[in-house]
Amino acid sequence: MLVLSRQKNESIMIGDDVEIIIVDVRGDKVRLGITAPKTISVHRKEVYNAIQQEKAEQNTHKEQEQPVKHPTA
Repeated sequence: MLVLSRQKNESIMIGDDVEIIIVDVRGDKVRLGITAPKTISVHRKEVYNAIQQEKAEQNTHKEQEQPVKHPTA
């Protein structure tokens, strides 16, 4: 893990297209601004995990709904 120190209004670049800006720091909370192409999804980790869980459940349901193919003799 790379750990960087930044102050308010400073930023970090990820690749050429993603910029993370420190918008505000209040006590133990940091507000970030993220600029990224629309093709890149940006989520809080708990939201990302919920999306991944939902996708996994959908895939499980799809596998269960598919008819079993029997080999022909």
